[in-house]
Amino acid sequence: MPPRSRPCLMGPLRAAPCRQPRSDLVMPILPTTPDAVPQPHSQLTRIERVLDYIHANLDQPLALAELAEQSCWSRWQLQRVFLHETGLTVAHYVRELKLSQAAEALLSGRQRVLDLALCYGFGSEVSFSRAFKQQFGCSPLAYRKRGLRLGLRTPLVRATLPQPMPARLVQVRIESQPGFILQGVKGQIRGLFAAAPDFQQTVPAIWRALRTAGGLPPGQERVGVVDVAGAGESLPYWAGSVMEEGASLPAGLARLPVPAQTYAVLSHVGPVSQLGQTLNWFILHWLPSSGYRGVDGFELERYAPDFDGNQPDARMEYWLPVDPL
Repeated sequence: MPPRSRPCLMGPLRAAPCRQPRSDLVMPILPTTPDAVPQPHSQLTRIERVLDYIHANLDQPLALAELAEQSCWSRWQLQRVFLHETGLTVAHYVRELKLSQAAEALLSGRQRVLDLALCYGFGSEVSFSRAFKQQFGCSPLAYRKRGLRLGLRTPLVRATLPQPMPARLVQVRIESQPGFILQGVKGQIRGLFAAAPDFQQTVPAIWRALRTAGGLPPGQERVGVVDVAGAGESLPYWAGSVMEEGASLPAGLARLPVPAQTYAVLSHVGPVSQLGQTLNWFILHWLPSSGYRGVDGFELERYAPDFDGNQPDARMEYWLPVDPL
């Protein structure tokens, strides 16, 4: 894309520079029916071509007909294939990226809200502020005043993972997490990049030790914490949950203060035995080109109370501490 004179922002989300503002951002979305979902042989490369075009032209309205031309599908087909491959509608994806880049600009720059609204194709400050509040739960000025990166969406990318895990499109989000106290038990693991990793055996053993120590109240999110600040191959690993303010520490458990930090958050879907492959892609492939850098600190694993790591559709989140470049 040729250079232009007025960049929307300088930061890890890589916003596109401004062109002449237009307001026709909204795209018609047709209902999806089961028989309209494309077959698995649909070419992911076509969707990637559309994604590349979106990412390079976020300062433009990006009408659905324009994107369909890039995909060589009709508008009707593109909407269904895009939803099938990404889980998102075209309009929703475009809008959340525009608003995420605008949110980054609010934190890293001094542009007026009106300027950002026009830069990202909204017809007015009012329509921009309304959409912003729908996505982030607060006004643009309140987001700037808070000064935290919350709910930022990054571009979808293809995660090419070892077999038998298929290549798929994934989206990392950026979240600022306030400090908290973990209540749990501690063990030692040799992690993903150790000479002889043993985390697939030692992590389940630490969670079993937590159950032996009395476990956690039912219905409470489970949190694993990896302390990667040390220089050795053996890393402290904590299994537990967030301790509520004013609560007493259960017998047999210890406290771990976890400081406030900004994280890149990736969902892992599949048996927990495949988590190492997901993290290998996350750290070695996504992070170097993300606009963020990894920092020493506490990495988090977040599990639903009923998480079953043996199920093929098991879902958890890995929170990697990062700072913007």
